[in-house]
Amino acid sequence: MTVSLNDRATWLCGTSCSCSHPPGETKRAWRVVLLGAPGVGKGTQAQFLSEKLGACHLSTGDVFRAAKGRPESELGPAMREALGYMKRGDLVPDDTVLNVLRERSCCLVCHGGMLLDGFPRTVAQAATLQGILAQLHVDLDAVIDYRLPMDEIVSRLSGRRTCSACKAVFHTQTRRPKVDGVCDHCQGNLIQREDDRPEFVQVRMQAYEQSTKPLTDFYAKLGKLIAVDASGSPTEILERVLAKLNV
Repeated sequence: MTVSLNDRATWLCGTSCSCSHPPGETKRAWRVVLLGAPGVGKGTQAQFLSEKLGACHLSTGDVFRAAKGRPESELGPAMREALGYMKRGDLVPDDTVLNVLRERSCCLVCHGGMLLDGFPRTVAQAATLQGILAQLHVDLDAVIDYRLPMDEIVSRLSGRRTCSACKAVFHTQTRRPKVDGVCDHCQGNLIQREDDRPEFVQVRMQAYEQSTKPLTDFYAKLGKLIAVDASGSPTEILERVLAKLNV
């Protein structure tokens, strides 16, 4: 695999920082949006794709988490506004998220390429993103939609166990701890988060499908959508994606 040297400094910290990805390192700048319900393994696939394509994994969740640990004086106006909403326990409005993205527009046109994860979540966001990209004179190569049957997603999420101390994640079937109920790393208690219980997972998945269907329809009409079976090993899933991208 091609190893990406992009440390995402500009994405995570803002334009006051510079990434270390060397100019001209990537032969082609891939620009891809990643979609997929919780439990499909999108995070693992993003890492694999980043290494293979040399593209930077731009996760909006990572941006907000990184901002919480930085002095507000080092953040742009949109990110400071977003943090204000988060500190109050409110959802960050679409306009603010889009402005955070605009503050990092250089990441969207980077010669290394990008894998945009966590955005867009709605058709309105997708339409605005298309406008931003058009203004920057770039376009998406593809929108990858990782898909799994509902019962398999429920099985994956409901089997997760999280350490109450260090937050390490295990699984009752695929990643068992050495001692049942005890974290391998810090010997903390392993618990099942309430939102990982089967009944809650089903509600979450139904809500996800209802909100995502219009979004996938939007990208299908643009000829950008690539549906990928997310069953099997991470390597098998990656091979399916690369085949559909003709890499």
